[in-house]
Amino acid sequence: MTVAIDAKLLARRYGRRWALAEVSFHVEPGTVVMVAGRNGAGKSTLLRVLATAIRPDRGTVTVGGFDVVRDREDVRKLTALLAHQNYLYESLTARENLEVVADHLGASRDRVASLLDRVGLGARGDDVISTFSAGMRKRLSLARVLLQEPRVVLLDEPYGALDPPGFDLVDRVIAELKASGASILMATHQWERGSRLCDQALVLEQGVVAWQGPASEVESHEVRA
Repeated sequence: MTVAIDAKLLARRYGRRWALAEVSFHVEPGTVVMVAGRNGAGKSTLLRVLATAIRPDRGTVTVGGFDVVRDREDVRKLTALLAHQNYLYESLTARENLEVVADHLGASRDRVASLLDRVGLGARGDDVISTFSAGMRKRLSLARVLLQEPRVVLLDEPYGALDPPGFDLVDRVIAELKASGASILMATHQWERGSRLCDQALVLEQGVVAWQGPASEVESHEVRA
């Protein structure tokens, strides 16, 4: 991929309110970008548009060279979204949840056990999801992202519901994904942590790009939850 993500004048409206308004940016392959901003700034909407979960009302955006409207299936093959909702099968075990994803992708189930170990759920693989805490569900959702082996990863508040060891897990996952050459957009209120992990930062205010630049300099821009 010459450019992982290329957005030009991207806009999305909910009723009369513009959640995104003429958002333009691009992400190089292997780059980690923090998306920061207050609640309602448009962070989740941006990630959902990139994942083809919703369509933009105006503008264009490509992921891996594929248009998110015209080439939805091609985009979905390249991307993985960790959303607020975990979309797990409550009546299935952790292992079965990952096996369903593997079957859908046409991938081998051989990695399921190692991925459960990797996210700290090796001992709970045969327990049904309905018995899991919110933090355990987030860990399993991270395992599902890794199972997809995506080239573009969209993380929406990945630290939410996690304890300090879970924070460290997210940090390791991001580092490993970056080392594999994946491009990552991470929407987070943990902007101090993000400024250390990420290469670039994109600050949204009321759906507009208020600032973008090196993540190490994001502290100079006022960012509040």
